[in-house]
Amino acid sequence: MQVHGDCEGEPVACVPPDPADAVLEAMRARPLGKEAVRIGSCVEDHSGRCVAATGLGGKRVADVPLGEQLPRVC
Repeated sequence: MQVHGDCEGEPVACVPPDPADAVLEAMRARPLGKEAVRIGSCVEDHSGRCVAATGLGGKRVADVPLGEQLPRVC
């Protein structure tokens, strides 16, 4: 996985599976979206929770944000 330094202000698009590849292609066609990548997918496991893969191959449940309701994906 390649990690870019600053991710502040980057958009996250939640797209149904069928058009996801076409949406990603359209994003990459624009200068500001040329490095767009798919970072996850919705699965039935752990319904209603965000589970992140760790760098060591494990998994952890992402905390629900407290206070200001802006989730952080970094």
